[in-house]
Amino acid sequence: MREISICCLVQRLQFSGDDLISRLRALDSTDRYKIPDGELSVALLDDDTVRVMHGEFLGDTSSTDVITFPGDPGENFAGEICLSVEYAAQSANDRKIDISDELMLYIIHGWLHLAGLRDGTAEEAAAMRDGESYLLNFLRDNNFSGKIFRFE
Repeated sequence: MREISICCLVQRLQFSGDDLISRLRALDSTDRYKIPDGELSVALLDDDTVRVMHGEFLGDTSSTDVITFPGDPGENFAGEICLSVEYAAQSANDRKIDISDELMLYIIHGWLHLAGLRDGTAEEAAAMRDGESYLLNFLRDNNFSGKIFRFE
């Protein structure tokens, strides 16, 4: 079974780590969108931290939702998905949806990057949207639709 580590640096975010790990294990059980073997890391971060990472690693200092770092299977590391909780909260508010849904979308987006999908072109972005839809529906169909995140 894959080792999964979760780091949360946002005190205002309350969540069930067990429920999040259960959802990640469910994603791991699908036949589609396999990620490399090894430990998976998920980091729930504030917007300033993600903005600095965005600038340092991608040369863009603007806010962003998720940054994914591929791992090294030789080191038994699948990769890391870094999420901006504050970005998700604002986006969820703008879209009038729950932050749990927004954060799960970001996690799935990062998962798909680790599985090899890109979103730089219109064709790649369409494939990414299809993957997101597939995995969100997979979770819902397998009774993983409850709200696990709360931002106060």
